[in-house]
Amino acid sequence: MRAFLFTLALALAACSPAPEKKATVVEAPAPDIPVKDHRFLLPAEHQTSATVVRSHILDNKTLPGGSLGEYEAQGRKYQLFIIESTTAQNAAFLMLDFKDTLKNPVYIAYMGGYFGEPGNPPGDKPVYVFARGNFLAGVVGLTQALADPIARELAARL
Repeated sequence: MRAFLFTLALALAACSPAPEKKATVVEAPAPDIPVKDHRFLLPAEHQTSATVVRSHILDNKTLPGGSLGEYEAQGRKYQLFIIESTTAQNAAFLMLDFKDTLKNPVYIAYMGGYFGEPGNPPGDKPVYVFARGNFLAGVVGLTQALADPIARELAARL
C-alpha cells in the first residue's frame, strides 16, 4: 500500500504545473567606447574651450563622441568638432546619417560635405559638416559663407 501511495504521489507531483518563473530583463550598461582626444587638431585662435565628448557629440543621437571646441570671434560664437571613425567609409556613412537630421541640406561639392539647419532641437544652429579620410568634422553656428574658410582650415589639419 505504501508503495502505491508513494507512486501515486510521484505521479501527481509530476503532473502539477511547475512554478512560474518571472522573466526579468537585465539591461547591460553600454560599453564605454574610448574616444580619441583630437583637441590638438582644433585651431587655437579664438578658442575659448575644448573638450572631449564621450558620446552623442552636439547632442545628436546619430553621432558618437569626439572633440569639441568652443570659439568666439568678432562677437560670433561657434563650435568646431572632430570625430574619428575606424575607416573613411564609416566616416562617410556618419556624414550621411547626420545629413538626414538636417533640414534642406545643401551639398558642398568641393568639400564633399553638407550645410544645413538641424531638423530638431536642441540644435538650432546651422551646421557645415564634411568627411576627410576617417574623420568627420564640422563647424556649428555660422552661415555657410563664414563657416567655409574655417572648415577649409580644419580640413587641412586632418
